[in-house]
Order: sequence, then structure tokens, then C-alpha cells
Amino acid sequence: MRRTGIVLALVVLLAAVVPGMADAVTGWTTVGSDNARPLDESQGLATIVRPSGTTIRYTGISTVPADLAAQGWSHVGDPGSAQGWYVEPYQRDDRGAKLFRVQAPDGTWTDYKHNLESWEANNNSFAAVSPDARWMVAGEYGTMDRLLVHPMPGVAFTDPGQNLPYASAIRLDHQVRDVQGCDFVSDTRLMCSSDDPDGSLFGTTKPLLQVDLAGPLSGSDVAGHVTSLGQLPLESGCSGNFEAEGIDFDERDNTLRVVVMSPSVCIAFDSKTWRFHQ
Repeated sequence: MRRTGIVLALVVLLAAVVPGMADAVTGWTTVGSDNARPLDESQGLATIVRPSGTTIRYTGISTVPADLAAQGWSHVGDPGSAQGWYVEPYQRDDRGAKLFRVQAPDGTWTDYKHNLESWEANNNSFAAVSPDARWMVAGEYGTMDRLLVHPMPGVAFTDPGQNLPYASAIRLDHQVRDVQGCDFVSDTRLMCSSDDPDGSLFGTTKPLLQVDLAGPLSGSDVAGHVTSLGQLPLESGCSGNFEAEGIDFDERDNTLRVVVMSPSVCIAFDSKTWRFHQ
């Protein structure tokens, strides 16, 4: 009994001193983590399911193709995938167009550009593809009450020589801040990772968010109910500011993955892609 008491005391002590250990996201169980490399796995990830096989593809600062960087697209966000289609979102430092680099199920690549609406932020943080691959949800940075919806390039919009149009919005019933990634877990539910450093919106920093839609995407605005499921795991050998990055739902085994980059020099050593199961 005395040994059991000591073990329990150590667990409580560790939970108090290790960042994030005492926190848990509601409805999901942490089942493990994988090291996330800062150069090529620091922005996000997507599971691509094709008849030829399934791959998990990451993006990072070193994965921006040289030709795109030379044209001014300097940042890649969290990619998305559905029905074998894969899309990477790119942004510029100026108010130029956003770019969505799309790979078809047969492996061919096509670039689609979207000219900013007058009210649209130039951030292009993520791309989430609806389960039917007809729609693509894109995300701006900052404090927002919307997610942007476009016809899925390569599927519902097939002319790369034309401007990829804005179609509609997911109108959120609660503001969100610094959303880094979203992915569909069903046709009416998205899971999103927020890098919110403030914590005033949901009572915690770096929350995992659930967005429930009033109905499947159809090209018209749809309401989205936002729920915070709690703080993402923040564990590192360094103290300081973590950065929540992209998110992915693997439909093969219902695994949710979220990239969290560690503070300071530990970004190179113990940044993690966390794995969750419901």
C-alpha cells in the first residue's frame, strides 16, 4: 500500500510539472505520438487513400517546391485529401492570389489560383476536402467567425486557367482564433486545431475544436456549431511557446493526428504528431 501511495503521488506530481500532461481532450483518447521533424513535418499532414496504396504526406517549410517559392508562394499550410485527391494550400507575403496545388488520384499535379475577395485575409492556413471531394474548406488566420468554401479544384472546378471562385462560408456560432488545420470526420463534422495563444475564447490555449455543420456542404452558407474539446497535449523538454499545427483524420482506423511543435531548441528534438482515438 505504501508503494502504491508513492506511485500515485509521483503521478500527481508529474501531472503538475509536465506541461499538458494534466490536460486531456474530451471524447478522444491519446494513444501515442510520433516525432515531427521541423523542416518537412511542421505544417500539417493528410492521409491519401488510393487503390495503389495509402500514404500519409506531411508539409513543412522545406517542402515548398522551388518553382513556387520563386513565384512568390513562400508558405505551405496543412494539406487535405479525400477520394484519392490531395491538395496543398499556399500563400504569399503580399495581397496576391492564393494557390492550391492539387494532385489527382492518377498522380498528376495541377495548380489552381484564387484571387482574394476584398474582405478576405491573405492567409491560407489549411485545405480540408469534403468526403465526397466536391468541396474544399480553406482557412484564414486570426480571429474569425467563418471558414471559406470553394468548389474542389480538379473535381468540381476543372479549369486551372480561370480564377478558383469563392463559393460560400461556414458561419461559425463562436469565434475561433489562429486555426491551423481542419479535417472532415464526416460530411457534417470537422475537427480543427487552433494555435490560439490567448485562451480567452474557450478558456484554454491551443484547443482542439469540433465544428458541427447544420448540413452537408452544398454551395450555400451553412451554420457551424463550435465546441472546444480542451487543450492539445503540450509536452516537451523545453518550456515556452508551443505551436499547434495541422490536423488529419485517417478514415482507415479513425485515427486523429495533430502536429504540435515544441518551444525553443526543442523544436528539433521532441516536436510531436499526436495520435488520438475516439
